[in-house]
Amino acid sequence: MTAVASQLSAKRALRVLKALKGATFTGLSNTDVAKALGETPSNVSRSLAVLVEEGFALRLDNGRYAHSVALLQIAQAHADHTARLQARMTETTQRIAAGSLS
Repeated sequence: MTAVASQLSAKRALRVLKALKGATFTGLSNTDVAKALGETPSNVSRSLAVLVEEGFALRLDNGRYAHSVALLQIAQAHADHTARLQARMTETTQRIAAGSLS
């Protein structure tokens, strides 16, 4: 595979992940994803196969595809990290405000 083809394949896989947004429980069919992206079903199938193999997507019992638990854990870890940082910033702001009142 050429570097350009590899880059296009990676971009397609990332676009597939974006297309799956909001369908965690119901999933989307290969055809739904292909239509949403303006891609061929065979290209989407290859991307989905890679995403499933790498643990970023899964095939549901209904045959549709969704984000995997591992991908959702990455998103949750980001949300948790952001919340911790926000709490630290709030605490620092409160300390600064309390110090300015003295």
